[in-house]
Parts: sequence; structure tokens; C-alpha cells
Amino acid sequence: MAFRRRTKSYPLFSQEFVIHNHADIGFCLVLCVLIGLMFEVTAKTAFLFILPQYNVSMPTADGETVHYHYGPKDLVTVLFYIFIAIILHAVVQEYILDKISKRLHLSKVKHSKFNESGQLVVFHLSSVIWCFYVVVTEGYLTNPRSLWEDYPHVYLPFQVKFFYLCQLAYWLHALPELYFQKVRKEEIPRQLQYICLYLIHIAGAYLLNLSRLGLILLLLQYSTELLFHTARLCHFADENNEKLFNAWAAVFGVTRLFILTLAVLAIGFGLARVENQAFDPEKGNFNTLLCRLCVLLLVCAAQAWLMWRFIHSQLRHWREYWSEQNAKRRVPAAPRLAARLIKRESGYHENGVVKAENGTSTRTKKLKSP
Repeated sequence: MAFRRRTKSYPLFSQEFVIHNHADIGFCLVLCVLIGLMFEVTAKTAFLFILPQYNVSMPTADGETVHYHYGPKDLVTVLFYIFIAIILHAVVQEYILDKISKRLHLSKVKHSKFNESGQLVVFHLSSVIWCFYVVVTEGYLTNPRSLWEDYPHVYLPFQVKFFYLCQLAYWLHALPELYFQKVRKEEIPRQLQYICLYLIHIAGAYLLNLSRLGLILLLLQYSTELLFHTARLCHFADENNEKLFNAWAAVFGVTRLFILTLAVLAIGFGLARVENQAFDPEKGNFNTLLCRLCVLLLVCAAQAWLMWRFIHSQLRHWREYWSEQNAKRRVPAAPRLAARLIKRESGYHENGVVKAENGTSTRTKKLKSP
């Protein structure tokens, strides 16, 4: 199964070979794990890669439900889904983005940004739908108190844990993709910043047992990012299209306010009123004043940094816009030639001589005296 058409053959396991065949290599590794499910000897090891581990049966009024908690074996599952993300990345790039970019005839800089936004639109759209489904089915929207009640939330439903594992796998896969996609050196620091921010926040919510709050915050953040990257794709198709950017600018500030308010409400007030306030890592309890302050400081610092970058980019955009407008006004208008009134004699010209229309001469005849 080849994801890219190649006209050259590279030496085996060379740098160019790995770059151009990384999706095929990942597909072969995933296929080996799936083949391992077919044999009893290797089935247990294969399930370790595919399914979330640390399941616990908990009695309920309707019977028993299976919940999960985290542990070191989750790293193996995340590793498997990193290869899945690499394969899906190559499929989207090869069969969707490359075909669209060929029609748009973009420059190298715009082509790189187009690929970045195209990949993130697909990811954010699927994540928003998935996250919204999890939040609604688990009842976190209808019951906001569940975000901090019964903390620590050590035992997670299957769909919640699987969602977090896939999120970690995607953002971890984005690190080697910077090398595989040959991202320009100027773009690498900016992309590393938001990749690391996502990894820190998602891993923090997962390890500190703040998974319910993390789901709501991710839903808000992903919705805003989906709107931004959609606006950028539309801008590449039509440079005069600025409506979605204006909508994103309005939504961005409101989203920062919602995230800060929800974080302060859940962590600063909700967890502060929970009776169980003790530092006990074995039981997954991190509900202490110091931990709450560190988490709030991290969230507030991240939102302040994003808001500062947003304001800085908007001011730069406005300066560029007004400088263009002033440049247009300063351009002197081309002088208009004064219209000259040309007196033409009646008749028509022939060989430089004016002749009357009826064939008679245009000279005045002298009257002969009698």
C-alpha cells in the first residue's frame, strides 16, 4: 500500500527513504500488531497495544460497569495510536490536500500553511464531534457540578479514557511530522509552541484526574481553532474573503473568557469546597491549595499568552491595512489633458483641402460689378 507516488528510488533506510516512506513503515507495524490478534500466543500482547488497560468492574444499580484508570501501560497504547495518526495524516495529505493545493497554485509559504490548516481542520472537526458526544452522553453539560463533585475522578468510562489516549497520540505524532513534512525552520518554533501547550494541558488533566473539566475546555478550544483554520483555508481560496476571520476574532475573546471563568469556578471554588482535601498520589487525589494554585496559574498564563498573541497579530494586521490605504491615497492622480475645442470647417478634407459637402468650393464668391 503506497501513499505517495515516487519517481525516485532512495537507498534503504536512508534519510530520504524514511521521509518518503514513513507512512508505509507505520502501516507495516500496525499490520503486524493486527496479525498478532490472530494467534493465541501473541493475542494478549496485541490487545495491550490496541485496547485501553487497567479496567475495573464497578457494581451499579443496573449491574456492573467497566471503568478504567491510568498507568504505565497506557504508553504502549499511545505508541500504537501514534502510528495510526501518522497513517491517517498521510492519507489526508495525499488524497485530499495535495489535490486541492494543485488547483490553487500556492506559493511555498502559503502551501505550508495550507497543509497545516487542512490537517488541523480535519482533526479539530472530528475532535469537536467526538468530544461533544462524550460530554453529552456522560451528562457533564446538564450537570456542571459533576466537574468537581466526587473528586478525584480516578475511574473513567471507556470513551473518556480512549478519547484522552487518542488526543495524546495525535499531538505526539505531530512532533515527528515536523521532520517528515519538511516544515520550514521559521515555522517550527511556532508549531512547537502550540503542540507543547496541548500536550501539557491534556496530559495534566489526564494525570491529575481533571478529565471532566478537561473535556469541556478542549471542546471550547477546539471549536475556536476549527473556525480559525477554516477561515484560513477559505482565505487561500479567495483572498478577499475576510468574513470568517471577523467571526473568529469575535469568538476568540469570548472563548478565553469562558475558559477562564470555568477554570476558576471548577478549581478555585468547586474543588475548594470538596471535603477530601489531601495530597495522596496513590489514590489520585491532588486537591491541595498548592496544586489548585499551580493549575490555575498554568491555565491563566496560557490564556493570557494566547490573548496577547491575538492582540499583537490584530494590531499588526490593522497597521498593514491602514498603511496600504494611505499608500493608495498618496499616489497622485494622472493629470487630465484639457479638452481643446477644435473648430472644424464645414465639409470634408481631401488632400489637405477642405471641400464642401455638395461639391462646391468653400471660398466666398466675389460678385461681379455690372
